[in-house]
Amino acid sequence: MRKLGFHERKLLKRTNFLEYPPEGGHREAAVTQRYCLVERDDYKKYNGICCMTQKLVNIIKQMDPRDPFRIEMTDMLIDKLFNMGVIPTKKSLVHCEKLSVSAFCRRRLATVLVKLKFAEHLKEAVTYIQQGHVRVGPETVTDPAFLVTRNMQDFITWVDTSKIKKKVMEYNGALDDYDAMI
Repeated sequence: MRKLGFHERKLLKRTNFLEYPPEGGHREAAVTQRYCLVERDDYKKYNGICCMTQKLVNIIKQMDPRDPFRIEMTDMLIDKLFNMGVIPTKKSLVHCEKLSVSAFCRRRLATVLVKLKFAEHLKEAVTYIQQGHVRVGPETVTDPAFLVTRNMQDFITWVDTSKIKKKVMEYNGALDDYDAMI
């Protein structure tokens, strides 16, 4: 390697290659890393849904508060978002207006698995899902981007043929030898 010039050495003294200063507008990278989003399109889709919801809320707010159409649309929107699990209560449009991408990411199957203690970390949960160890209701789900509604959350289990289920049952002392033969 050639010897660096004076001006190059002076510039390198000021540059820290180990820590970069945070720049504005990197919310996407932070959310992608925090929730282990496999595809970049997932963030864009959730962001699009949030923007459309906020536009819809603004349109609804501009209507007359006693208008029956406004009341009906408000109830439908709040019910839909509450049943999906992205807003905590059915009280008002305030939660709908503050809807974020993180709210949708918290309803992804991998995140719900960690919350229900099926996995210790998100990366581990994503691996279990991709390998086909998890089912929601009667169907095996292999997509970590699967959104789990409040109703479906109770039906998340291990697949019957899963080695993880066998290990868990063996640990708990609930393993039936007859089921292990099948």
